[in-house]
Amino acid sequence: MTYLETAAQFYSDVAETPQVGLCCVQSTPLQLPGLNIPTQMQEMNYGCGTTVHAAELVNQPTVLYVGVGGGLEALQFAYFSRRAGAVIAVDPVPAMREAAARNLQIAAQENPWFEANFVEIRAGDAFKLPVADASVDVVAQNCLFNIFEPADLSIALQEAYRVLKPGGRLQMSDPIATRPIPSHLQQDDQLRAMCLSGALTYEEYTARIVDAGFGQVEVRSRRPYRLLDSHTYNLDEHLLLESLDSVSFKVPIPEDGACIFTGKTAIYTGKEAIFDDNAGHILQRGIPAAVCDKTAAKLASKDVIITNSTWYYDGGGCC
Repeated sequence: MTYLETAAQFYSDVAETPQVGLCCVQSTPLQLPGLNIPTQMQEMNYGCGTTVHAAELVNQPTVLYVGVGGGLEALQFAYFSRRAGAVIAVDPVPAMREAAARNLQIAAQENPWFEANFVEIRAGDAFKLPVADASVDVVAQNCLFNIFEPADLSIALQEAYRVLKPGGRLQMSDPIATRPIPSHLQQDDQLRAMCLSGALTYEEYTARIVDAGFGQVEVRSRRPYRLLDSHTYNLDEHLLLESLDSVSFKVPIPEDGACIFTGKTAIYTGKEAIFDDNAGHILQRGIPAAVCDKTAAKLASKDVIITNSTWYYDGGGCC
């Protein structure tokens, strides 16, 4: 049995018998006025973070959700795009598709604004998405891509890039590892299916996003997720996994490299009122301006202070 077959069986089992917190640390559902999340959906909330960021969801975007799970985030996306077929949810596991469909019918009974046809559930997988090129505004996945082996992850990212419209957004939440995961854990297909052994480091993860063509990456949050303790997992020392929520934009990669925002700011401390590097970066003395990591490295000098990454970025600044 391949690791993907193991994962499919794993998620088929938990679709039939939800096990709270079995896969990932459950995230608190996004609370919105008039949004009622059925208990069944919450029990199947196996995500390690959230991909639903309200600022990215203006103008009723068409959303492709990869790995429907219990349908929770599909419902949340539908809250912002209240029309038939606004959310396309793709999953290769029949039992998971059936469970999500049942949950969405319950959601329609508990939410007067929601109709089940707002979410269209399709059979398919991340490696061959069942939609046309440049046809959706948002692609989202929560705690799925970390299951893939690196070569398959690249294929999934390239597929997301293919189906996004220019300027479209890939919204993801995945575990990352604070150091490389040893091979004996990577080769454990059950642990991989449980989102515990397939995580890449932050550097490897973001590099694959950029390699797929995304010219801008923004880190929405980064926080502790799970600890692989040395005794249980046969390690020399404990290994911390973190949860990374990110939004990657289908925009051209600049000649000097992609822009990755991690919450750094640049603060001009010189004598003049304005600092202008003649490359599009203008700073007012004493006022922090959000900058991408690439620009932060270029601006670092005795007259510009660069603050540390907060791992929380919600727009603004310059790149």
